Amino acid sequence: MSSKLLQHLSKPWKLGDLELKNRVVFASLTRNRNLVPGQVNVDYYAQRATAGLILSEGVLIEPQGTEWPEAPGIWSDKQISGWKKVTDAVHEKGGAIFAQLWHLGRAANTLHNAGVPPPAPSAIRAKAGKFRLLVGTPEYSEPEAIEDPKEYIQKFKQAAINAKEAGFDGVELHSANGYLAHQFLECQSNQRTDQYGGSIENRCRFVLEIIDAFNEVFPSQKVGIKLSPCGGFNDMGDKDVEDTKQLCKYLVTELDKRDIGYIQLFRHLAQFDTASRGNPFDLEFLVPYAKQTQIMFNGGFTAKEADDFIAEGKASSISFGRPFIANPDLVYRFFNDLDLADPINFPSLYLYEGTNKHLGYSDYPNHPNH
Repeated sequence: MSSKLLQHLSKPWKLGDLELKNRVVFASLTRNRNLVPGQVNVDYYAQRATAGLILSEGVLIEPQGTEWPEAPGIWSDKQISGWKKVTDAVHEKGGAIFAQLWHLGRAANTLHNAGVPPPAPSAIRAKAGKFRLLVGTPEYSEPEAIEDPKEYIQKFKQAAINAKEAGFDGVELHSANGYLAHQFLECQSNQRTDQYGGSIENRCRFVLEIIDAFNEVFPSQKVGIKLSPCGGFNDMGDKDVEDTKQLCKYLVTELDKRDIGYIQLFRHLAQFDTASRGNPFDLEFLVPYAKQTQIMFNGGFTAKEADDFIAEGKASSISFGRPFIANPDLVYRFFNDLDLADPINFPSLYLYEGTNKHLGYSDYPNHPNH
């Protein structure tokens, strides 16, 4: 599939004042390789800087009980300095990179966080799920309801300030996959009776106020958000599909009013719906509600399908996750009709042997012709 045939995916595009060289986006991938970014992270991201835009792995905004104890954060000076080395390396390669800011909320475990219960919209424990790195693979912990959501909105804002200091070109709110921001959106995880719960408008308030806070730090066009309305991951997915659709229409409309850079929509994928809670409806119905904000799609796309999506006006860009793991030169392979490397070294996705953090992370080779 040459670049001539992928003429839409290979076109440059603009995000605010950023001139991006193609519409292939490197999607966020949690990889468990350093709480404080180091040289291995610099190498990993620089190798993939041919993407039009890099979205960092989820970056934790405060210490919390994540399943992956070496997932990076951005609350300390050391972390800011570590990320600055990453962003400098990406910029030297001619790339652009946004920080995906992340809080797990109830999708966390007290055993990873010194016994501190995870915060959530309501004290409702998520069902199912296993923490594979903990003895006995325990399930989710009992969360504590957040007393004042504005406290967490300020934590997200401070993380955006730190991301700007670290040299990121912009930020993305991780409001998908059952994490904290997503938990505020759904009735089954949010049963608050204050202004952050109940009606569609109230359930969207937390997300929109975070976006407003981001817009105080970065130009609005350098702010994005990831949504997974179909649910299915971390015990998400409201039974009332019509309510979900109406919430999505309202949320996309309100985000569009804020003139943010993009809305990333994650399609339903069966492999992420282990509890069969998801609602696999078509997210393309949301496209007309984004009148000025660009739409990015994510979720199992081939290069050809991605090109067709863009050609048909369904998206401005497509993000690719797993294909980028074993193919640091994925863009080159796409545009030169070259086979993708296979398989991924799955045992090393989140774990590594001894001190060799490069294993299964930054040691994948480029195509022999590259």
